Amino acid sequence: MGDDGLLERDRELRVLLDAVADAAAGRGSVALLAGEAGIGKTSLTRAFVRRVHADAPAARLLMAGCDDLMAPRTLGPLRDLAQGGDGPLSAALADAAPPDQVFPALIDELTRCAPAVLVVEDVHWADDATLDLLLYAARRVERLAVVLVLTYRDNAAEASGPLHRLLGALAGCPVHRLPLAPLSPAAVATLAAGRGRDGAALYATTGGNPFFVTESLAADTGPDGLPASIVEAVLGRYRRLGAPCRSALDQVSVVPSLLRHDRAAALLGPDLDMLAEAEQAGLIEVRPEGLAFRHELTRRVVEQHLPALRRRRLNQAVVAVLRAEERPERSRLIHHAVRAGDVGTLILAGPAAAREAAAAGAHRQALICFESVLPHAGRFAPAEQARLLDEYGWELYNAHRFAEAVRAGSQAARLYAALDDPVAHALCLVRLSRHRFMAGDVDEAERTARQAIATLDGPAARDLDAGRRETALAHACLYTGVVLALTGRAEDAAPLLEQAHRLAGTHGADGLAALCRNYLGGVRAERGDPAGAEQVRASIAAAVGGAHYEYAARGWTNLAELLYREGRLAELDACVHDGLLFARERGFWSHAYNLEVHRCLRLLRRGDWDEAERELHALVAGVADPGMLFAYSEPWLLRLRARRGDGAAGPALARAWERARRQRLLIGLAYVGTAYVEWAWLDDDPALAERIAAELLPHLRRPGSAPFRAEVLRYLALAGAGPAAEPFPGCPERYAAGLRGDFAAGAEAWRGSGDPYERALDLARTGDPDAVAEGLRLLDDLGATAAAERMRARLRSAGDRVPRGPRPRTRSNPAGLTDRQLAVLCLLGDGLTNAEIADRLVLSVRTVDHHVAAVLDKLGVRSRRDVPAAIAELATCG
Repeated sequence: MGDDGLLERDRELRVLLDAVADAAAGRGSVALLAGEAGIGKTSLTRAFVRRVHADAPAARLLMAGCDDLMAPRTLGPLRDLAQGGDGPLSAALADAAPPDQVFPALIDELTRCAPAVLVVEDVHWADDATLDLLLYAARRVERLAVVLVLTYRDNAAEASGPLHRLLGALAGCPVHRLPLAPLSPAAVATLAAGRGRDGAALYATTGGNPFFVTESLAADTGPDGLPASIVEAVLGRYRRLGAPCRSALDQVSVVPSLLRHDRAAALLGPDLDMLAEAEQAGLIEVRPEGLAFRHELTRRVVEQHLPALRRRRLNQAVVAVLRAEERPERSRLIHHAVRAGDVGTLILAGPAAAREAAAAGAHRQALICFESVLPHAGRFAPAEQARLLDEYGWELYNAHRFAEAVRAGSQAARLYAALDDPVAHALCLVRLSRHRFMAGDVDEAERTARQAIATLDGPAARDLDAGRRETALAHACLYTGVVLALTGRAEDAAPLLEQAHRLAGTHGADGLAALCRNYLGGVRAERGDPAGAEQVRASIAAAVGGAHYEYAARGWTNLAELLYREGRLAELDACVHDGLLFARERGFWSHAYNLEVHRCLRLLRRGDWDEAERELHALVAGVADPGMLFAYSEPWLLRLRARRGDGAAGPALARAWERARRQRLLIGLAYVGTAYVEWAWLDDDPALAERIAAELLPHLRRPGSAPFRAEVLRYLALAGAGPAAEPFPGCPERYAAGLRGDFAAGAEAWRGSGDPYERALDLARTGDPDAVAEGLRLLDDLGATAAAERMRARLRSAGDRVPRGPRPRTRSNPAGLTDRQLAVLCLLGDGLTNAEIADRLVLSVRTVDHHVAAVLDKLGVRSRRDVPAAIAELATCG
């Protein structure tokens, strides 16, 4: 046992203390304490805090935690830190302060005294806005005298969603990851010996979980017995209390995490003293800020054993206490009102709680609050019903629940249509248009946006205040223009976008004006104006300067698309890096999704196919309702798998092509259509390539689509489909050289672009034996089995010498396996099935089938039963 009374936690404690010493020297860091419930995260944190007080008394310690509420408190931990203070964080969290001021205020708060240690416990319960701020601080901590300590549960149910994204976004930050393991059998035996218990039996029952061990030892079961469950152990201690203490403890048990002293006094009155017995029994503890169970698991056991009617009544008592406060915490009020069945309180506090959360960027919490109120929407006036549904639709949109957003927005629009407020109706229609667009219904999105314009041009709107009407008209024109621009109708989009920009400027809507410039830049780029991307870049700067952060994040996604299309890959790297940092820190995860795709495209272009495939698969699998976003990620994942010989990619691309045709999004048609034409070449189906290209190419005639058009022509030529393709005005040279038949020049151009796959395709067509051999070697190294086979078939049909595949024996890899095939071989040797290998390597089963067949062929064995012997033979050869 360590000096701090902890078993087997010395290493973790030393890492934390060393981090404080580093922070004092100006090298800040993040420490992540992770583990299952009861593993000892809080005990370790408290021991760490005691040591900091003792060893570094000059350090400033800031402690906060997150609550297990139905809708977590918006910025709850930070509000606790700021409460009663006069620092920058308190000022930024004041009601009148804009939400964006909280980000720099947190940094200012942390740097008021050096070094500083900020501990936030249970961040698996944090709201979105808190997670965004923690990421913002973590991204800057390295140059600050600060240690940021976060504790969280790492089971699948708790460490998922937004917390998972935060943890993933910490890549590149100075992070100490401290997963806490259960106690060893020896440590459990030590604890058991002091109580006369059987250590082996105790370990078998508890698995070494410190909380379970403690509760089992505290249970009154005698030296030879153990409780059947931890619930039984906790309830055994609870039942030994006197009836008055149990009654008071029941009341405390319905309050998650902590009950402030003033609230405890209001709830319990003279019965508060009865809790002394529970404190002596080790069930609760008295902290400076209030009362709390020794562990949240204990509280849950006590709460859940109560009859439903008693829990309801106890929550009603909490609601009464909270409503009596001058400024009740809305999230707590909603939590207890739902459990108390108090509809009146929900109607009173729910809308305000939802709007507070939405304004702070806590979108999941806003959704929960709206969903608690909307079943009772009939109690609101029609205008408030419409507003609630409209706002709810927007939060569904932020959550990628596009189909549900369409339903909520449609209900709101019907209610607004019956009211005498054409501006509110039109703005609702604008948002509904966006929902429909993201859901993939482009025709309805365009119709709805035009309906918004017509509503504002109608007789009912002509007598309205000009500023309010014309600002709304700017929104309607903008979103109509956006639909037109993104579906390839730049000429029709430009006048609407220019009108929107003019109206926004006239009425001081600076953020809207910046967004207009964003899309006008895209229109310019589509017309072939190289300054288009610079206009988008300028719109980002304007949006950031005006604190219009969602518009800025949208600008980064549009800029990334243009830079990728134009082959400005170095600039794309910087754009994706900066845009991802911004989008993640501000919680704009749909925009981060787009930028992640473009990061994967850079990996793919560089030849980092394994990483690109893993990350594209994670993006595709990670969003249940991708809507329009599918057009970015899915085509590239299928395209990569097609190159690697996955036969299932063809039917999937056929389905994706039909979906892209329905949606009519230009980028979707280009990404899916080009992938499908390449598949047709790889599958030796020139008729399919010609049919898809005939439908796709008319969409790609504008100058800005020249790279897309050139790529389609490249794969048509490879497939031998249609008339001979030739370069066209504006055709990028990396494509033009190959279309002219100058494959050596094309290969050199692709070398300059850093794309080994495209370079290999040109090398393999030069006719120069050495170049052909190099091209095929590149394809083999990439695992581009389908392309390599097509190129070898081309050489055979022309009667040319076909360079052999990978050498069968090398010293480091005697069978000449690719990296992917080596990975498959290792898993085969472990006895995994093809399905298990597919899951482990994030591949389709069809792709693994192909790799297994290739591995068996290269090893010269007939079945997987012969693999262990072949591996042993390879080891002796190596």
